[in-house]
Amino acid sequence: MAISLNQTFHVNAPVDAVWAFLLDPQQVVTCMPGAALDEAIGDDTFLGNIKVKVGPITAAYKGRVRFTKVDHEAHAIEMTAEGTEAGGGTASGTMTSRVETSPEGGTQVYAEATAEVTGRVMQFGRGMIQGISEQMFKQFAASITERLEAVQAGAPAAPAAEVEQQQRPINAIALVLRTLWAGIVGLVRRLFGRR
Repeated sequence: MAISLNQTFHVNAPVDAVWAFLLDPQQVVTCMPGAALDEAIGDDTFLGNIKVKVGPITAAYKGRVRFTKVDHEAHAIEMTAEGTEAGGGTASGTMTSRVETSPEGGTQVYAEATAEVTGRVMQFGRGMIQGISEQMFKQFAASITERLEAVQAGAPAAPAAEVEQQQRPINAIALVLRTLWAGIVGLVRRLFGRR
């Protein structure tokens, strides 16, 4: 099953600070609930894992992320990821990110991702998996924004307990409910829009 994601978000921090953050996997991984960095292999390859829990099903993927392109002048990066699930599923994908100075000040971040997923999570159907992935991506972007803006405001680094909390499996029930609600709202808007 193919999934595509597109996210643009604003951070009240200088481009150089945002760029340095995105190049540091140890910081970035703390912004993705359920994810953990296991090992760095050189400067461009990293081993890690992520767990997602949907009701009674927990999908745990172990895999590798690699920076395939890093353009410091354009502040653009491309990375590929591939992983396998304990139950036999697989996940692979590519993500590109670009940052630039926003006309309003701060930094605009553009991120696009495509992924191919197989395994037990497929029983929820393409629409639900796409919706959950979009909600996870939004949480990821919101966490990056919060961390960087806190640093700019001079707040102390997140305590170890908070980082540990981030590494617990993502409980996707709330994401499922948000996805369903977004679908209902979209349907109502389309229905009323036709009148």
